[in-house]
Amino acid sequence: MARHLKSRKKRKHYAVPVAGSSPGLIYIAENALEPKISIHAFNATEYTIEETNTISHLKNLLNNKNLTFWIDIKGFKSESLFELLNEDFNINKLVLEDITRTYQRPRFEEYTDHVFAVSRMLFFDEDSNLENEQMSFILTDNALFTFQEGYNNCLDPIRNRLKAGKGNIRISGSSYILYAIMDVIIDKYFEILNVWGEDLDAVEDRLIDKPDRSIMYDIQGIKRNLISIRRVAWPERDKLNDILRSDSPLITDQTKMYIHDAYDHCIQIIDIVESLKEISASNMDMYLSIISNRMNEIMKVLTIMSSIFIPLTFIAGIYGMNFARQDPVTGMLMPDNMPELYARHGYLYTVLIMVVIAILQVIYFWRKGWFK
Repeated sequence: MARHLKSRKKRKHYAVPVAGSSPGLIYIAENALEPKISIHAFNATEYTIEETNTISHLKNLLNNKNLTFWIDIKGFKSESLFELLNEDFNINKLVLEDITRTYQRPRFEEYTDHVFAVSRMLFFDEDSNLENEQMSFILTDNALFTFQEGYNNCLDPIRNRLKAGKGNIRISGSSYILYAIMDVIIDKYFEILNVWGEDLDAVEDRLIDKPDRSIMYDIQGIKRNLISIRRVAWPERDKLNDILRSDSPLITDQTKMYIHDAYDHCIQIIDIVESLKEISASNMDMYLSIISNRMNEIMKVLTIMSSIFIPLTFIAGIYGMNFARQDPVTGMLMPDNMPELYARHGYLYTVLIMVVIAILQVIYFWRKGWFK
């Protein structure tokens, strides 16, 4: 069966704010990773990348309006990092809280000089379990900040496109980078759904060949995963629709044209999810029907065997009562007792009668079609 259905993965628990706590608090988890920051600077003719662990020099760097910047931040174990974002780039503290509280649903928010967006990034880990991580975006006039809690490399396709310098990715501004990353995330949904579609095909083959109890657990695992992707696909679609309706000058008309294409892809994903849910429900119904039919066949065999042996048991029970015709001590005759008990060859006659009765029952059941 599918690799990611080998074992049930424990549900991931997110840190939620303490009731009554002040809004805008930056949350740094105990197991947070050290920041790894990649600063991509590019235009139509040049491309550079700087690996660092601080953004203290970034404000001066972004003053160069001839370049577009993508600041890729992985790991949140630095409260000073987020304080600099608040001080140097006037990022609202509520936004910074939403970045570090990684349970947010996909959404889009507009501010005076920047926009904030959230996507949910799905991928399989090394044990083929489905991971659901938050990807946060802050878009300014010439820069895009992305925030990931972990170190996974799901955005390598964007880095490769920037290095190659082909297409619109270097010349269409920071909003196009925002679209390109969201498009990669949505395309990943297609890949995951394709895996689950193949899993359901394999389940159907197993149902036809040799159904067993593990099929039920595999189907349930796929249904649980489909619910996970449905929970991110619907708000992702709403978020893209909000971007299309936005009047923010940071989102260009050219980018909105591509965003509309991503919106269509998101609708396709929702349709595929619903189709796979129907297929999984159909496979579960088929499994239960097969098990029910198998149980009916077992009950049918037991019923036939019981029907054959009931009259034989009746005969054996009667002649097992041993009510003798004559008292062996006094020799007195016992009226209404069993005269056949001491009949010559009585055992053979009784067995023969029982065999004949069994054969007649088998013939009767066969003619009724019970053995088909």
